[in-house]
Amino acid sequence: MNIALIGATGFVGSAILEELLSRGHRVTAIVTRPERVPVRDGVRALAADATDARTLAAALAGHDVVVSAFNPGWGKPDIRTLFVQGSRAILDAARIAGLRLIAVGGAGSLEIAPGVQLVDTPEFPAEWKDGALGAREALELFRAETAVDWAFVSPPVFLEPGERTGRYRMGKDQVLFGEDGPARISVADFAVAIADEAETPRHRRARFTVAEEVTVALCPLDGAC
Repeated sequence: MNIALIGATGFVGSAILEELLSRGHRVTAIVTRPERVPVRDGVRALAADATDARTLAAALAGHDVVVSAFNPGWGKPDIRTLFVQGSRAILDAARIAGLRLIAVGGAGSLEIAPGVQLVDTPEFPAEWKDGALGAREALELFRAETAVDWAFVSPPVFLEPGERTGRYRMGKDQVLFGEDGPARISVADFAVAIADEAETPRHRRARFTVAEEVTVALCPLDGAC
């Protein structure tokens, strides 16, 4: 496939880039600083402003699908506003270009209990809150969009470096849990899930989440564990 990847040099975007290349896809890395894109076979770096829908739509033309790992930067004081502006522009650009869009969002909008989203709990880290609120507003923009064929993927509570196993489990709008609390996943396996969705769409105008597989210990027939 010929895939446009927005935010290809970030923590998540660079993992997605690696996964797509490993599968033989051609990737246009759409970034603000193309010199940071690794020189690799199958990669073309392209500078574009993710908040400029018209310019971005021109960059997306001719691709099969667009994957967005857009993040304006956690250190920016106006990250919430920038997140919404960028997400709106990316949606508009995908609509103009007529492309399916897979967007990476945050875990903050997942429900930790019925009707209670993670970002609204007292325990949610203050340093991540504005970005999480921006990602939640972006999700609402997506949910109001009826012309674009989109999917919105949220990581679990813990997204971290780690090995690629190629396995994961899926959920919808609720926080996934592991054996000892909220679930986690390596960024490499998170990228696997996104690449799988790009190749074989399973979510149409819907949000989903993924997490590492849970290993369940099996008891002997006599019940002694």
